[in-house]
Amino acid sequence: MVNQFAINLAFYMLMPYLAAHLAGDLGLAAWTVGLVLGVRNLSQQGMFLIGGTIADRFGYKAPILAGCLLRTVGFALLGWVDTLPALIAASAATGFAGALFNPAVRAYLAAEAGGRRVDAFATFNVYYQAGMMLGPVVGLALLAADFRAVCTTAAVIFAALSVLQARSLPARRGTGPHPSSAGGGGVPSVWGQWRQVVSNQPFLLFSAAMIGSCVLTFQVYLVLPLAADAALGADGRKATSGLFVVSAAVAVAGQLRLTDWAKRRLTPHQALVAGLAAMGAAFLPLAVAPARSATGSLAALVVAVAVLAAAAAVVYPFEMDTVVALSGDTLVATHYGLYNTVSGLGITLGNLALGALWDAAHAEAPWLVWTVLALIGAGCAGAVAVLARGGHLDSPVTQPATA
Repeated sequence: MVNQFAINLAFYMLMPYLAAHLAGDLGLAAWTVGLVLGVRNLSQQGMFLIGGTIADRFGYKAPILAGCLLRTVGFALLGWVDTLPALIAASAATGFAGALFNPAVRAYLAAEAGGRRVDAFATFNVYYQAGMMLGPVVGLALLAADFRAVCTTAAVIFAALSVLQARSLPARRGTGPHPSSAGGGGVPSVWGQWRQVVSNQPFLLFSAAMIGSCVLTFQVYLVLPLAADAALGADGRKATSGLFVVSAAVAVAGQLRLTDWAKRRLTPHQALVAGLAAMGAAFLPLAVAPARSATGSLAALVVAVAVLAAAAAVVYPFEMDTVVALSGDTLVATHYGLYNTVSGLGITLGNLALGALWDAAHAEAPWLVWTVLALIGAGCAGAVAVLARGGHLDSPVTQPATA
């Protein structure tokens, strides 16, 4: 929990201000700024499967440590280099670091939580969102010195995390292939490991059904800021910063209460369906908000972000628990890695489509954008409901691990 809080604190104190540093302080062209940022995203989303595979083969501690060390180097470089090749290398390092520790952290948490996985993931999300909420504030304060102070502080946090995890984090493995205990043979190849995961049809169906929820969650970074800029003009960026705070604050304050409510009132599958439907419905206030009223648009944006954050808080712990359940407690990190890779691909394609729809419709028919987003949530909820009714989300029988 502390590890993830500090990871997000350091990440979000730096990343929101990186583009301005590259374009303003270093004077890079817009396309090179996009390239540096794109390399980070690609090296993380595209390498999640690799990170999960490493965690299942060599244990969870090693990739967590490696990721923290790699991000220490990457963040330090971002503040002290000014050539494009060095910036690209630093950006790739920070992205691959996330691909290393993210699946391992979640698999470790699932293994330690045992039968309380839903509660553990709910608590995990509180720490996650708290780091996301405080990071930009700390980064803004450090910018009073300069961007190097931001990067150096973020790197120091990751260095301290590396020491803490090296000294305090017990080694832990999930069930699956472990080269160090193979006794000279019988360990599946990486391709065999991947074949085992991609042959898990219920898991693949669930991953596909949940793509829509990832697309909806990401709109805090894309369509909602575009709407804020369109409605508020020069004040759009300030409003966007406020929306991030609202989103994180709702998650921090409401996560445990919402999870407890869902556990008492709903089955896990019902909680997923209800949360996904609510995520889509969160965008409906924007469809009926007065287009030419800045106050009305801002109010609709705040309501949309708050409802979206609350609905996502309902979904998240049950979503993570379902991934573990469908893995049969075998190759859990690899399952998480593939799940995140599928989500990343879906977010990329979804953003391209929604960006095109925004360009085409926001001036004359802005309601169309919000209606499509609401339909995505309804479709996602319907897909999960169908899978649940068909028994595709029931946990497989876990095979006993070889002693």
